[in-house]
Amino acid sequence: MSSFDLLLQQFVNGLSLGAMYALLALGFTIVYGIMELINFSHFNVFMIGSFVAMGVLSLFGLSGQTVLLHGFPLVGVLVVTLAVTMIACGMLGVGIERLALRPLRGVQGPMAMITTIGVSYVLSNVVMLTMGANTKNFPNPIPSVALHIGTAQITVFQFIIWALSAVLMGGLYFFVQRSKLGKAMRATAQDPDAALMMGVDVNRVIMTAFFLGSALAGAAGFIFGLYYNFTNFGIGFTAGLRAFTAAVLGGIGNIPGAMIGGLLIGLIEAMAGQYIGAKWADVIIFSLLVLVLVCRPAGLLGRLAPTKS
Repeated sequence: MSSFDLLLQQFVNGLSLGAMYALLALGFTIVYGIMELINFSHFNVFMIGSFVAMGVLSLFGLSGQTVLLHGFPLVGVLVVTLAVTMIACGMLGVGIERLALRPLRGVQGPMAMITTIGVSYVLSNVVMLTMGANTKNFPNPIPSVALHIGTAQITVFQFIIWALSAVLMGGLYFFVQRSKLGKAMRATAQDPDAALMMGVDVNRVIMTAFFLGSALAGAAGFIFGLYYNFTNFGIGFTAGLRAFTAAVLGGIGNIPGAMIGGLLIGLIEAMAGQYIGAKWADVIIFSLLVLVLVCRPAGLLGRLAPTKS
């Protein structure tokens, strides 16, 4: 493979990884934009999404290396799996907000953030105790058909990742910018007290933010399982930290910033893995996180704003 083809192949791989990170980063940025809260339980909502997707696929006869669709069309199976996974993770996010975070709504300081760390560990250990600590094989029923450009290739699955991520990210951006509830979310993010006085149901807005962010994490978990063909109770940590870095890089609280940040982190991971060594990828990514926090705390597209009271 020529140097150009190798560069092109890693660019394609990086875009695929970046699309997954962007979906996960959007969950961080939506919740932070509304509540100025880093939701660390988001890591393991993503992990649970991969297990939910694996369970739904197994109901259709797709389990590990076994592919038996029982007469169901593959596209329909994937669409149903995605929808169920996103709804289940969205409801999990709503449950976390309602049961663990709403009672702390008026408490000053880091208590809410610390609570999300506790919730994250609860979710991780519940999955470990119920599903086991061993890595599970994730079914991959998508045909291995590829478009070749020189010796580089773009698989059907990569096209699906790009299309799915573009639809979900575009849909979220349109919802936030154009819908009535999206406008209420932007008003709450700007000034929750003023939004409340203007008749905005702040509780509903916050629940919607958690539902949307967690649903996107579920979609990212589904993509992760299909991309890597495995899942386990620990996948949320590394992927979640990279997605958090993407959100900070783009400007946490900024939706387009999270998208761009996710793509950049995916490209950095792919290029670093190829040209420097996979073991150095995390060093570069998290060094970038430190550099951004020191030199440009608002991120690439974000802006510094007064802290809400």
